[in-house]
Amino acid sequence: MAEVTLTAYNVKTKEKGVPIQEAVITKTARGAYMAQGHDGKGNKLTTLLGEEKALAAIKAGIAKQGW
Repeated sequence: MAEVTLTAYNVKTKEKGVPIQEAVITKTARGAYMAQGHDGKGNKLTTLLGEEKALAAIKAGIAKQGW
């Protein structure tokens, strides 16, 4: 993975592939990884991630670790 980007579906505006800003990656109770942030316009975004992509985003510095 050369370039890691975190994107999500914006429920409010019904847009796909919206980049997440100020992302924080957390673990769910079942062990899945979840990225939470905003789109820069005040809308909250949340998406589920695989372990590889979540850890790569933390390592690249585009997301903070929340656990």
